[in-house]
Amino acid sequence: MKILWENILITMIAFVILYWLLNKFAFSKLFAVMEQRRELVLGQLNEAKQTREQATVYVEEQKDALKQARQDAFEIIEQSKQSSSKQAHDLLEQAKHDALRMKNEAVRDIESERNKAVEALRTEIGTFSVNIASKLIEREVENNPAEQEKLVNQYLDEVGKKS
Repeated sequence: MKILWENILITMIAFVILYWLLNKFAFSKLFAVMEQRRELVLGQLNEAKQTREQATVYVEEQKDALKQARQDAFEIIEQSKQSSSKQAHDLLEQAKHDALRMKNEAVRDIESERNKAVEALRTEIGTFSVNIASKLIEREVENNPAEQEKLVNQYLDEVGKKS
């Protein structure tokens, strides 16, 4: 095999000319397109990174908001429990107070009625006593002790029947 230096030289010259032509007309446009593509990809990566960071921040904000909403709901429930407990306690105290007041009124009414009954009985006994005394005095004039005893027993029986 014989090396042909002329072919190698022609090939090198053709390669240099081809490289110069490509560099002058094609490489600059090709590299510009590739640079634009690289910048576009880098921009998209940066946007994706920012979007991911924003999403992370948004998720954290939502978690915090949900946590705060749960805390608020818990506080509202606790306040409702305390309020209902206080209302129940107040109602119970009011009921006790009303029952005590009603009991005291009933005791006063009973005492008043008893006093009225005792007073009526005293008045009636007083009337009977006066009647007995007047009849005894009438009979005393007659000086009959058996009749006086009979009269006293009769009036005592009448008092016993009326009470």
